[in-house]
Amino acid sequence: MNDEPATMATQPQRQRWSLKWKWALGTAIGTALIFICFSLLMYKSFTNLLLRQEQRDVANAVTAVQQSLRSESTGLTVKSVAAKLQPEANIEPSEGMSSRQQGALKTKFFTDSQLTALSRTNLAVTVYNPEGVTLYISRKDAHEFKKISSREIGLVGSGSDSELVGRAPIRATKTHKLIGYAQVTDNLSDFHNTTHNLMWIFIVMTMIAIFGAALLGYFLAAFLLRPMRKIRETINAVNADPQTDSRVPDLNRNDELSDLAILFNDMLDQMQRYITQQQQFVEDVSHELRTPVAIIQGHMELLNRWGKDDPQVLAESLSASLSETQRMQSLVQEMLDLSRAEQLEINFSHETTDVQKLVTQAFNDFKMIHPDFLFTFDDDVHKPVYAQIYRNHLEQILIILLDNAVKYSTKRKEIHLSLSTDYRYIEVAVQDFGEGISKDNLDRVFNRFYRVDKARSRDKGGNGLGLSIAQRLVEGYHGQISVESVVGQGSIFRFQLPILKDPKLLAKAEADTDAVEKIAKSELPAGIKPAVTDPDEKPLDDHEHDDSHQ
Repeated sequence: MNDEPATMATQPQRQRWSLKWKWALGTAIGTALIFICFSLLMYKSFTNLLLRQEQRDVANAVTAVQQSLRSESTGLTVKSVAAKLQPEANIEPSEGMSSRQQGALKTKFFTDSQLTALSRTNLAVTVYNPEGVTLYISRKDAHEFKKISSREIGLVGSGSDSELVGRAPIRATKTHKLIGYAQVTDNLSDFHNTTHNLMWIFIVMTMIAIFGAALLGYFLAAFLLRPMRKIRETINAVNADPQTDSRVPDLNRNDELSDLAILFNDMLDQMQRYITQQQQFVEDVSHELRTPVAIIQGHMELLNRWGKDDPQVLAESLSASLSETQRMQSLVQEMLDLSRAEQLEINFSHETTDVQKLVTQAFNDFKMIHPDFLFTFDDDVHKPVYAQIYRNHLEQILIILLDNAVKYSTKRKEIHLSLSTDYRYIEVAVQDFGEGISKDNLDRVFNRFYRVDKARSRDKGGNGLGLSIAQRLVEGYHGQISVESVVGQGSIFRFQLPILKDPKLLAKAEADTDAVEKIAKSELPAGIKPAVTDPDEKPLDDHEHDDSHQ
């Protein structure tokens, strides 16, 4: 066990390959495969073409021998064959001829125009009588005699030793009697030389293509990946200082790397916003918790010194400590709600809710809880409208807004609730006639821990997180929330949610609603109307009714 970390530490690191070299190597390999396939195809085509040409030459030579000798109806002899195929062979060399002239005379074959196909130096012509006795041979031929009934041409041997052999019977023109056999052998010397040169040409061209492709791929990769250096420099700057203002400059490339640079800059902006919000959040929480902790500590020290012997002081200290404890508990719970609201798309992306039904329920609940208030509800929706939002979250938004309206309605205790729709959104508005919010504070009411009147908000149990939670919930479900207010006349909070259009989710939501209503009706005694519930609904905690306004 002790040796394992040391063994792992001594393992050599894998060799690092630059992306430019990978690109160059990949381009070279790809080009090599393509060029090799192309070269093989071209080589095969050329060699087949050359081989067919050689076969035609052999066939023409065999035909020329047959036509020259078939006129010998009485039979073939050495003299008659030589006279037909090599007339100069009958000319005796004179004594005055040199040996070189005599050799040239012996190699001067086939002056007849019909035998021009036999004039190639790579052809060997052999003529046999019907018994297989050699009557004529132009050059040395290693292939043995073979009796055949019809003309045939075939390739003998393999590789550079292969030769082309053509054989045919010779029949007299008049009697059609077999008078001999003709055999023509092509050593394919020209064919082999040509294919050999062609192979080297393709090899050299392939090497040049591979080298050129690798070089082009390397420089092309270096040019295309040049923006990566700027991105790397920005990343190093961010690693050194997360709050740096360094960003990837405009690349002016209009390609994927430019898109990556823009996304990277957006990510940095968002990350720094989160860092700033986190720092502000920690500072605000620390500031908010400092006061109740100091109050509780002061009361505990008072009791520890002498207050525990005084029943009145003891009662006041315990009451104040419990009150501050409850406020801290509410603050912690609201912080948890705010944290959960950051994960809406992960956990609640497929939840749906009948907005009209839930708004009606919240209206009835608050009208019952606060009988001293006048609640009015303007419902312009005449059929169920579904939104893609978790039921408890929509209920929490409504409770925050209605509870704020109740808390800050001082003289005129009247709350107006309205529900309306257009083609895309369903809108809920909550109006109170209370203190109102000044223009200076209007843009900050959704900030965390922000309160217009901190002293009065603390007395009403507010922590300044309620509207922040409502805003995060609404925006997390792709909605919008806004506020209008006049000091001394009241405020109107509006939020909009996209109407559910997905046919599958809409059908599922309607089916779930019908199923819940049937279950509720079947379980209630006769004569009692069912209350609208949801199978996923959970009882709200007390803190959800204590969310703050500003």
